[in-house]
Amino acid sequence: MSRLRNLAALPYDYLSTFYWGLFSPRLTEDSPLVVHQAVVLNEGAEGLEILLSVRSDVRGWELPGGRVEDGEDPLDGLVREVEEETGFWVEADRHVGDYVRTGFRPHTARVYLCHVIGGQRRLSSETLDVGWFDTTRLPRMLLPWYRQPIADGLSQGEQVHRRLEHQGLQSIYSAVAIDFRMRWSGQGVTPGRRS
Repeated sequence: MSRLRNLAALPYDYLSTFYWGLFSPRLTEDSPLVVHQAVVLNEGAEGLEILLSVRSDVRGWELPGGRVEDGEDPLDGLVREVEEETGFWVEADRHVGDYVRTGFRPHTARVYLCHVIGGQRRLSSETLDVGWFDTTRLPRMLLPWYRQPIADGLSQGEQVHRRLEHQGLQSIYSAVAIDFRMRWSGQGVTPGRRS
């Protein structure tokens, strides 16, 4: 039954995402979108782990984070967004880079390396799953545009990267395929530590 419910939501979710990605930036926004995201690392029993989440709109494992509110300090906004999405309080260690994305939903993802300072795993209406994953075995259903920021966050250097990425038809196709597989499987939860 959950499989049918997940698939029944496809038309609404995809139309909303289509509007958000193609029309909203051009019709309703005064300034380019900037989101703040976290590569949250933790030393687990098996080695270094990364915190990932699955949102309820387009499903796929991704870095937690989101949009900073007007007048909010960017790092405070990052901490708030990560806590809202995962239940964990984090502290930023360094700025990993800015990922300027063109094509579908133009935006800049400002990514920070972070560590947990408190809280516990919690889901919300916008976050369907949260898990810790071994950094050497990222989930198969990780949305593809998160691989580079994760690799940059895991690098030992202090360099702040600035990367230009185009999200064209291949990116859209990959996201739809991952989303569909996750919905078909009942949510697409892959093995990861859930605590």
